[in-house]
Amino acid sequence: MSETLTSAPALSFRQADERDIAELVRLRDAAARWQMSCGIDQWKPGEMGSDHFRARLAEGEVWLATLGPDGPTAGAWELWWEDVAAWGAQPPVAGYVHRLMTDRGAAPAGAGRAMLARAERRIAAAGRELCRLDCRNARLRRYYEDAGYTVVGETAAKQGDGGKRYAVTLLEKRLVTGADRAY
Repeated sequence: MSETLTSAPALSFRQADERDIAELVRLRDAAARWQMSCGIDQWKPGEMGSDHFRARLAEGEVWLATLGPDGPTAGAWELWWEDVAAWGAQPPVAGYVHRLMTDRGAAPAGAGRAMLARAERRIAAAGRELCRLDCRNARLRRYYEDAGYTVVGETAAKQGDGGKRYAVTLLEKRLVTGADRAY
């Protein structure tokens, strides 16, 4: 199923599949190189290959944003329905956004926020009231706070892919679900 956002930026969204794995790896590595060029010590190129994205496709949802339905990739994100590593065992009230990433050469201004808004709508459509995410640096924390997220805690030793442990800030945003809307 494909959906087009009609306001700027003109992005289309679709769930990724096996054919998109190489593009997801390319996008993640490019985002890692950009972070490093900005002095952000978080992602490293080559850290997450096709096995990572294949597992994410099997266990959850991975979404692509493109410039129009057939245009180049503008970005992607992972949507999980639980995140025990960062949040511990939780009731099923949230969706968890991971690896929100844009193609710095193709994505129009505002693409990251548009993708985040699309993820929030997907979570709300599933009947969940919270969008949650975590981050590891002050620049991203400000970005998410500016998008309406609230810091709700810290996890001192999240176990990430490959067994690495690192501290993360936990953020969440209350969503408007169908049950919350006045008719």
